[in-house]
Amino acid sequence: MVTDEQVRLLMRKIQTEKTLAVAAAKAGMDEKTARRYRRSGNLPSEVRAAHMWRTRPDPFEEVWERVVGYLSVEPGLEAKTVFDALQREEPGRFQDGQLRTLQRHVKRWRALEGPAKEVFFPQTYEPGQLCESDFTRMSGLGVTLAGQSFPHLVYHFVLPYSNWETGTVCFSESFESLSEGLQEALWELGGVPVAHRTDRLSTAVHKMDHPEEFTQRYRALLGHYGLEGQKIGAGQAHENGDVEQSHHRFKRAVDQALMLRGSRDFPTRAAYVTFLAGLFQRANAGRRERFVEELAVLRRLPERRLEAMKRIEVRVSPGSTIRADHNVYSVHSRLIGERVEVRLYVEHLEVWLAQQQLEVLGRLKGEGKHRIDYRHIIDWLVRKPAAFEHYRYRDALFPTSRFRMAYDVLGNGRRGVREYLAILQLAAQESEVGVDESLRRLIHEGRPINAQAVEEIVQSGQRPVPVTEVTIVPVDLTHYDALLGVN
Repeated sequence: MVTDEQVRLLMRKIQTEKTLAVAAAKAGMDEKTARRYRRSGNLPSEVRAAHMWRTRPDPFEEVWERVVGYLSVEPGLEAKTVFDALQREEPGRFQDGQLRTLQRHVKRWRALEGPAKEVFFPQTYEPGQLCESDFTRMSGLGVTLAGQSFPHLVYHFVLPYSNWETGTVCFSESFESLSEGLQEALWELGGVPVAHRTDRLSTAVHKMDHPEEFTQRYRALLGHYGLEGQKIGAGQAHENGDVEQSHHRFKRAVDQALMLRGSRDFPTRAAYVTFLAGLFQRANAGRRERFVEELAVLRRLPERRLEAMKRIEVRVSPGSTIRADHNVYSVHSRLIGERVEVRLYVEHLEVWLAQQQLEVLGRLKGEGKHRIDYRHIIDWLVRKPAAFEHYRYRDALFPTSRFRMAYDVLGNGRRGVREYLAILQLAAQESEVGVDESLRRLIHEGRPINAQAVEEIVQSGQRPVPVTEVTIVPVDLTHYDALLGVN
């Protein structure tokens, strides 16, 4: 079979050789073939007929209508799924090696007869007109803090025109996270675009008892910055496509940077935040030219930020607890029956009464959880020791593992419970660290554990027992050679 390269060589040789026969010989073809190609002036690939016939019988000819029936009902079916169904329906008729043939048939059918696919239309953006934001989950990257798992999200903010981006670490798709993230981005940006586009924020709204309240607060946030709010259609993530695509690029960049770093563990959250900030800074460095265009037309920021928190009023229960954002927190027992104002921020909440701040508590992540401080209730618990055994939040009354060990040693009888609660009260009155170290000394020395012994050690100011040093002797591998009889 003559190739295109042979014909090209023939055409060159015709210009230099005296006869066609010599040129044909040097091109590796006979004179008659050479004459035909000289006359036509075409390459073999240009005159070769397309291969439109089958070289072997079609194994799916008899069942093709059935295959089309599957695909017509559910166009998203993969050829492998249809092939598996055919093998189940007619065992032994179709072999695994015929899957590729069916895949080609299905691909051709979809191209010629299948349903039309969704078209994505590239958008043209003007500088300073639009910003987009969304939350993206980072748990799949395996980041840890001091060896501990760190499940978190990033509120991701993007300018579609220049692709300038930034982000804030957060732990839920709440209004507080949105408010803080958006405001952090705008103040870092140094100006305000015309419009802000988000998804439908269904997660944040769903977690609120009053969706209309969320709408009012979100409108107030946009109004404070003079932003026009835009929301994408339900289930239409591509309408927020720039930030969605930026999610993929951003997480891929984080993953690559973690690989280069050689570790996914960070000593503190601040170190991880600094790491992410560096990534954003390097990514934005290559977008400077278009970013400058955006800066020139951004509107001015307001004089101050809007508080990224929610205020609610709750009554302190008889159990000395309040319920905020579907979680339970303890407050001091003196507040039982009072209506207090709770200010929920992204990562903490404040308890206020009569315009005075009484408590600052770490905000729990998720729902259905509790944070009980034994100091709030211990004075009454020592008066009602029988309530300890079946207390709903008893796990919170063991501040450290040594407190739990002390309770186990004392036993769960009436006397043991009273003794343990006296130790817990001592921790509230004196020092939790001091009591914990005293328990460690008593356990280390094998002495009886009771409130009096703990108090004596705390009052004496004795230095804690040093942590036992563990020395691991290097393994001599020659011992294994001896066991195996190796000389």
